[in-house]
Amino acid sequence: MGAVMGTFSSLQTKQRRPSKDKIEDELEMTMVCHRPEGLEQLEAQTNFTKRELQVLYRGFKNECPSGVVNEETFKQIYAQFFPHGDASTYAHYLFHAFDTTQTGSVKFEDFVTALSILLRGTVHEKLRWTFNLYDINKDGYINKEEMMDIVKAIYDMMGKYTYPVLREDTPRQHVDVFFQKMDKNKDGIVTLDEFLESCQEDDNIMRSLQLFQNVM
Repeated sequence: MGAVMGTFSSLQTKQRRPSKDKIEDELEMTMVCHRPEGLEQLEAQTNFTKRELQVLYRGFKNECPSGVVNEETFKQIYAQFFPHGDASTYAHYLFHAFDTTQTGSVKFEDFVTALSILLRGTVHEKLRWTFNLYDINKDGYINKEEMMDIVKAIYDMMGKYTYPVLREDTPRQHVDVFFQKMDKNKDGIVTLDEFLESCQEDDNIMRSLQLFQNVM
């Protein structure tokens, strides 16, 4: 999450111009953000104010003038925040979690809805969103390989400088422990209910998920 917010913080910093451009700056803000019906609807659907949505929308449009982000652009943005690792695989999974309609592109509405959950949602909402991220094939369940793919992608993204003594089998060990705790009926898959219950009753799982959420 820090990477996503860092992108828009840097955009907003870049957008601060000298005072002589203030009039043009304000005019651009009005033109870019003049979507009253859309903003009012998003204000009702998210935990952001109209002003916050205007700022986010301007940053989004500045980075993506077409109004949508494709996967390649998303990967390029994410890679900037993890120069010592390979963020491409995790960015791929994260992109598809944002692309809820599976159109191959992320609109501002998709982005801000997810951002609202991750920043200001309830614990239950955040966990549901995280479950959807781990459910790679969107069949409503998480199997061990899906969990392994996500966790390994996170370790790859963080890079060797973050984990200087990381053993090759560390992600697998991590997944084995967590999956055993989550798969309560031992049927080889984790349902949403099992995921929610496990996360909320086990502090170790919750702390790990919070750590992983910091890279979103």
